[in-house]
Amino acid sequence: MALSPRVPELGALELLLAVARLGSVGRAAAELGVSQPTASARIKGMERQIGVPLLDRSPRGSRPTEAGRLVVEWARHVVEAAQSLDAGIDALRERRDARLVVVASLTVAEYLMPGWLLALHESSPGTAVTLRTANSADVAGHVLAGEADLGFVEGPSTPAGLAGAVVAADRLVVVVAPDHPWARRRARLTGEELAATPLVLREPGSGTREVLEMALAPFGGAARPRLELASSTALKAAAMTGAGPVCLSELAVVEELATRRLVAVQLAEELDLRRPLRAVWPAGQRPGGPARELLTLTRRTAGPPRSHRSGGVHRKVSKS
Repeated sequence: MALSPRVPELGALELLLAVARLGSVGRAAAELGVSQPTASARIKGMERQIGVPLLDRSPRGSRPTEAGRLVVEWARHVVEAAQSLDAGIDALRERRDARLVVVASLTVAEYLMPGWLLALHESSPGTAVTLRTANSADVAGHVLAGEADLGFVEGPSTPAGLAGAVVAADRLVVVVAPDHPWARRRARLTGEELAATPLVLREPGSGTREVLEMALAPFGGAARPRLELASSTALKAAAMTGAGPVCLSELAVVEELATRRLVAVQLAEELDLRRPLRAVWPAGQRPGGPARELLTLTRRTAGPPRSHRSGGVHRKVSKS
């Protein structure tokens, strides 16, 4: 039920209570941080709104009329209820600001999120963080469903229904076991060759798979995968055991390339496997609390991708 237009606003009721307690419009105005003319005008406006005089004014001050005493008593209950509501809202905000649910693609969760969360812990040690992992398509679904405060995805574009910001640059590399023929080839691998080769790939819906398929579309599309695996660890193990060439993030193979357990295949200039990594949230909303703080920390590490045509891999280290 809508309130009657005769019900004064909360600020006017607070002013009336202050006048009744202090015995002066001027003192009440000073306590509430408004000018005396403004306070007097607000009291008179409230009297017109209610339809009865509320204060007896004299050189010695102001005191409630008989009707004013009734309104003061009713106003006290209203203001106390509003103060209780305000305290409850503060408690809810404090509880919200003490927790953060993040859902991230596997690459981001495994290779970037630990450093970001460590920096968040150092700046806000009281924040409890829950980190969930999923492929990029499922990350988008969780964020849209309100199941996470912030998501992180891989891929060429922001998923529908979400807003986003690029927080890091990544690229895919093709790696093989040291005894694979591609490990010794001198010529760069062409788009047609890569498209025609059954690869060991991530599952459909992953950002890695999406970027590779887009890059190979001009060459007839990717061949049917030799294997589909759901993690970078499984992909690396498959490559090292000779299952076939693997395409995955350069972030995932730094150690394996350095120790020659895997070899990066040099790619032709026509193959562009760069990709942005994005933080995402529901469109029309702005991240708040610890989600905003984490977003700020991650965006400090964003930078343009560098060329990797020689097959070299560089791991970006963020200084938090």
